[in-house]
Amino acid sequence: MSFRGRCRTYLHGALISGGAELSKEAAAAKATSAFWTFPGILLSAIVIAWGAESAQFLMSQGLALTFLALIQTLPEFAIEGVIAYRAGQFPTVENIGLMTANFTGALRLLVGLGWPLIYFVFFAFNIRKHNRKPYAAIKLEKHHSVELMGLFVPTLYALFIAAKGTLHLVDTVILYLLYGAYVTILLKMPPEEAEKIKEVEPVPRYILTRPRWLRNTLVWACFVAGCCGMLFIAEPFLDSMLGLSISLGVSTFVFVQWVAPFLSEFPEKVSAFYWAKTVKKAPMALMNMTSSCIAELTLLIGLIPIVYCISRGGIYTIEFDNMHRIEILMTAMQSLLGFLILSNMIFTWYEALGLFLLWLAQFIYPALREEILWVYGFYIAVEIIMSISKQRRLKAFKLFRQVCREHLGI
Repeated sequence: MSFRGRCRTYLHGALISGGAELSKEAAAAKATSAFWTFPGILLSAIVIAWGAESAQFLMSQGLALTFLALIQTLPEFAIEGVIAYRAGQFPTVENIGLMTANFTGALRLLVGLGWPLIYFVFFAFNIRKHNRKPYAAIKLEKHHSVELMGLFVPTLYALFIAAKGTLHLVDTVILYLLYGAYVTILLKMPPEEAEKIKEVEPVPRYILTRPRWLRNTLVWACFVAGCCGMLFIAEPFLDSMLGLSISLGVSTFVFVQWVAPFLSEFPEKVSAFYWAKTVKKAPMALMNMTSSCIAELTLLIGLIPIVYCISRGGIYTIEFDNMHRIEILMTAMQSLLGFLILSNMIFTWYEALGLFLLWLAQFIYPALREEILWVYGFYIAVEIIMSISKQRRLKAFKLFRQVCREHLGI
């Protein structure tokens, strides 16, 4: 059975019903396969990371990371597609809610957990390797403003979706156009400078110093080998994680919102932490996860109406109840806060800690959704007021205009 088919089976059976069909003994047996699926996923992610790190010298870094993000988020798209297909067949409030659970959990994990962990890995290796001062900041480069603006615009549209409480094929068209515009800009961006090759890790450096034909072959070989490894391991990896979740008694909604996205995003976290530990590659790690956020805010959300309408056999509007609108609103506000934090092109320890604590609070106390919304709103207001009073500068807007003038002639 294919990975998509296995996902459908799980979500129709064990996952949707809370795992009742799978006994504790069977779940425990499946969980033991994690001993080989975890290392397999880890190795595949690192091989793909080598390819992406090398590819940034052949194309723009942003385009390489976007390509990488699309590869890494394929399991997330598969799971969301299966959930949306079932919701189209059985359009209950619970099944529609599971659609929001998956993409909101995925996005909040990237910004609320992924970004702070990148900083903490960066901080730890920064102190250990370079004996730098504590509280160092990750400093972004000018071209990273493209990724930040690529995050900002879809975030605003996500706020609009939360306000209207519906999702339609028209939204899909708009979101896909936004992603297309983002990729179009990246296509105009130049590759990294050749003199920076000496700063990369040994394997990418070896690849980049080979003759052109061999270099290109090795770069593509990293992508192909890593992708094949993930596709081969995806099914048993999902098996082991599902078994582990059932053994631990994790509920359906929690599994879909937090456990499944964490597992499907595991490869990109591996790649990001691999770069974060090298200190100089920490901005690249941060942009890797930002690229994943952009893909999920546009392509992943846009996928839902397509699959849902195909499943129902017509054009329908997906309507969200108040709880699920709050979930979408919280996700959009977290992304907006993340953008405002990075828009001055640095990421500090207290900003990483703030994002993490807000994520941790909603993870431990999900009943505090509305209260946490107010906290996000207050934090966003503070960031905006500080920018207006010029205590903080939203440099991303100015730098983005400069990049457009330099490479697009706009």
